Amino acid sequence: MTGPTALAVVVPVRDEEELLPACLDSVADAVAALAQAHPEIPTRVFVVLDACQDGSAQVVAARPEVSAVVAQAGNVGVARALGVAAAADWVATTGSGPGSLWVANTDGDSVVPRHWLLAQVRMARTGRRLVVGTVRPRPGDLTEDELARWLERHSAADGHEHIHGANLGFSWEAYESVGGFAPIAAHEDVELVGALRRAGVDWVATGGIAVTTSGRRVARAPDGFARYLEDMGA
Repeated sequence: MTGPTALAVVVPVRDEEELLPACLDSVADAVAALAQAHPEIPTRVFVVLDACQDGSAQVVAARPEVSAVVAQAGNVGVARALGVAAAADWVATTGSGPGSLWVANTDGDSVVPRHWLLAQVRMARTGRRLVVGTVRPRPGDLTEDELARWLERHSAADGHEHIHGANLGFSWEAYESVGGFAPIAAHEDVELVGALRRAGVDWVATGGIAVTTSGRRVARAPDGFARYLEDMGA
């Protein structure tokens, strides 16, 4: 089955100047791995700078291979949707239609593995239109007891039940068919995945492309990952 003919990475950012360089370094590594295996697939990274008041814009400006999308929404659902829209506009310049676009999503405080994009393209070529990955907090951000509690509650295996915007991939066609990310301040990833599943999209939950994310307690989004760690008792 034919897979994507173009790929975009969307990264929403809200004041992430400290952690964003490591995120973009890891994404660049994943893009390089994909380019080596599939030079025919053009790839572009889109960072959505949403209501940033720090040096995040300067971090992005220093990387010509990354496109900045500036927003003032202060809303992660809106930010993700703007990033996908920018990717759809970009793909028109590559000679491919947006229907052939694959969108990989992560967060500015996260680090993706080198095979992250390769694996998603491989799954897309088998007919998958939604790939739901796992995340793990950076071990140094949690105590041993906190990390143990996390591991007790989270499966890293294929078929897991977790949904994280920091590790999510989908075809643009499937995304557009359900109306995209909802303009909500939290759980936009859960809402989108639920809509895609209800629509009967071919999907997979994989444990093979785990993304490492910050274990900080200062939230960028209400009811987001930092809030979850607090509620867990971490």
